[in-house]
Amino acid sequence: MDTYDYVIVGGGTAGCILANRLSADGRSTVALLEAGEPGRGLWVGIPAGFTKLLTHPRWNWGFRSEPEPGTCDRPIAIPRGKGLGGSTLINGMIYVRGQPGDYDAWAQAGARGWSHADVAPYFEKLEQTTVGGAGRGRSGPMHITEVAERFPISEAFLQAAGQDGWPRNPDYNGASQEGVGYYQVCQHRGRRWSVADGYLRPALRRRNLDVRTQVHVTSLVLEQGRCTGVRLRRADGSTSQLRARHSVVLTAGAVQSPQLLELSGIGSPQVLAAAGIPVAHALAGVGENYIDHYATRMNWRVRGARTLNESTRGLSLAAAVARYAVQRRGILTLGTGLAFGFVKTDPAMPTPDVQYFFMHASYADAAVRKLDRLPGMTLGVAQLRPRSRGSIHVASADPHAAPAIRPNLLTHPQDQRCLIDGMRIARRIVEQPAMARYVQAELNPGPQVQTDAQWLEFARRTGQTIYHPIGTCRMGEDEHAVVDSRLRVRGLQGLRVADASVMPAMVSGNTQAAVMMIAEKAADLLLQDARSA
Repeated sequence: MDTYDYVIVGGGTAGCILANRLSADGRSTVALLEAGEPGRGLWVGIPAGFTKLLTHPRWNWGFRSEPEPGTCDRPIAIPRGKGLGGSTLINGMIYVRGQPGDYDAWAQAGARGWSHADVAPYFEKLEQTTVGGAGRGRSGPMHITEVAERFPISEAFLQAAGQDGWPRNPDYNGASQEGVGYYQVCQHRGRRWSVADGYLRPALRRRNLDVRTQVHVTSLVLEQGRCTGVRLRRADGSTSQLRARHSVVLTAGAVQSPQLLELSGIGSPQVLAAAGIPVAHALAGVGENYIDHYATRMNWRVRGARTLNESTRGLSLAAAVARYAVQRRGILTLGTGLAFGFVKTDPAMPTPDVQYFFMHASYADAAVRKLDRLPGMTLGVAQLRPRSRGSIHVASADPHAAPAIRPNLLTHPQDQRCLIDGMRIARRIVEQPAMARYVQAELNPGPQVQTDAQWLEFARRTGQTIYHPIGTCRMGEDEHAVVDSRLRVRGLQGLRVADASVMPAMVSGNTQAAVMMIAEKAADLLLQDARSA
């Protein structure tokens, strides 16, 4: 049986970072286990390729939520990246740190050592960017750049936002998040820059790092209150075990980390009994506190401007491909967001509570993203800090069966109010003079939607998550927390969780930056504990 100092379960965003940092001394032996493939493919490096990867079973686990009345009994797509690099292989690349108050609230809620002052150095450590001023990283592994392409219609949107009272903000990851501008993305020289690019590939030649792909961890090995290793199944059906001298670290994400704990008998006795799994360690909070960003997409028919709807067809697409091949420029460098907005639905609020995603493109189904044929534009609207809470739990003892995901979206009245007000402001911005020459008609929800009840019905009927699940192995010091402030699973030795599942509450924006920060800090915590052991 192979034995390592650290066994990392999940080769995604956090796992690649931990594999690099824990093996950097050349002495600590590290195994990184990933159920997917190495993460190489034609579309992986092309930013616009996310539309191909997002629905492909080779790259996406393809989870879906359980139908719930609050979202009109629709199963909602919950994509999770599959392969080395995880969701940084298939996401929209948008990089948002969040607001300082997000992390201060974590610390105040019991996550000691995770205030903004504590975590800011880790953001700086991971970044390599020319954007912004003091406090931004200049030499880290992750290339962060502003979206390079500019279009008259995106400039008109920013001007319209200014006419509505929202300032231009050159760096929403700097001193203040409020305002509008162009998104920052994880790209380098026109190509997607995943954590596999930034962290894992530079470490692959280390003899003390063993990276294994197409191995599915089916359960954890527990012996007398300690996690001593993992059981895994290879693609050919054979099984084996790996042992960990120091720690097993779960980095399988907010869907699969709680699933693996429950498959191993760690969780609520009632949930485990229903799935036919014996209780090894009772821990009621596993799988609870599920939070995700829920977004609506407002669409307009456009005139007087060329949009992606026409530019990605026929000869226009051929020309775009040629330009990208030669220059690494053009529409193939675009992801899910071109221009951003962070706004307050109430002027009395200290910080923004709504995020906008502007794209000069339109589509009927956000989960599929098949572009309309006629010119269009979309403004995605998302509440930054939702209060609705759901759950993720195993439905059976089969490690290959998907868990039951119940997001419980739009159940909190404040979430409903925020999203309604955010959509009203979005419509008001688009009605400003700067946009008048481009807007032919509002398609969704349409001008007939005016009352709160109509706005809410539109949100329930058409909204999707924006793929930011967090919180299902919540960090804290109370009895319902799953991990403590050092990311140790409560009541067990040798087991940690270090991914989006440990977040106590949602951060104000896209979550990949926060996950990278968590992994960087987790590596320091593990190395500190190893030195003091």
